[in-house]
Formats: sequence, C-alpha cells, structure tokens
Amino acid sequence: MIETAIRPARAGDAGAIDRLLGAAFGGPDEGALVAGLRADGDVLVELVALRDDEIVGQILFSPLVIGSGPQATIAAALAPVAVLPAHQRARVGTRLVEAGLSALRARACPAAVVLGHPDWYPRFGFSAALSARLVAPFHGPAFMALELVPGALAAGGPVRYARAFGLVPSQEEPAR
Repeated sequence: MIETAIRPARAGDAGAIDRLLGAAFGGPDEGALVAGLRADGDVLVELVALRDDEIVGQILFSPLVIGSGPQATIAAALAPVAVLPAHQRARVGTRLVEAGLSALRARACPAAVVLGHPDWYPRFGFSAALSARLVAPFHGPAFMALELVPGALAAGGPVRYARAFGLVPSQEEPAR
C-alpha cells in the first residue's frame, strides 16, 4: 500500500494544484475558483495529499456566512476536493476530508456545507436534512451540512459564499 501524507498547502504548490484540479475535473473552472479564493484571502483550510512527494489530492474550505447581523455564524464551505484520476478509489479523498474536518474542529469552526455526491459525503456526517433550514442557492440531496458543534445550524438562515463562487444570496425561505 502506498503511503499518503497530508499537509497544509504551500504557496509553491499552486501550479501542481491547478494541474491536479484540471485533471480531476476536466477543465479550468475549479482551478479558477481556488485561485480566486486565495486571491481574496478566503481560505480557511487548504490541504494537499502527497504520494512519493507528488501532490495527488487537494481540499479547500472557505468561509461561509450563515445568518445575518449579530447572530451570523462563520462556517465553512467545502469546495473543491480533488484527487488525480490515477489515485482515485484509494482513500485519498477520504483522508483529505477527514483531515480537513479535523482542522476545522481545531479552529472551532461550528459547521461545514458541501454540494456533492449524496452517496459519498454522508460517511463523514454530512446530511441534506441538516441543510434544509439554510437559505442557499442550492437545494436537494446533494446540498449537505455537517454540524461540528452540536446545534450550530439550529437557527438556519441565509448563507453567503465567498465572492469567488460568484453566487448571489438566495432570498427564498428555508424549508421547515
């Protein structure tokens, strides 16, 4: 079994991460998102996975504001997580998500959200039911949330993603 090391991303990793994102997603969109998040200072946690000193995976969490006014909470949006195609299905993505959530807990981040595969993210505790009270541009089984602090999402409310996502906050009422 090939050993996978996880460490924080460094400035010198940007080129390798951009190539990884292009290979994993088949285009430049995720690389542009990551570059925008970095340029805006909107990175809470960014980790890379290495095998034989090669970056084979990456995960990034950016700030996500939930609610408004004095009750607003700074949570985290998970996007993207990527693994080079040759290293997929070898637990690299799992290790990255676990390490990323651990880093968020160490920062006392109360919650995280993801728009992702509804059969994969629940293994980490993400749930579409937890996201139901959030007013977001996304809905349905692929939009999931995870409370890192119990009760952190009980109040619900509108979410605001980092500017690099290019999303306009939704004005719809959350499902109750």
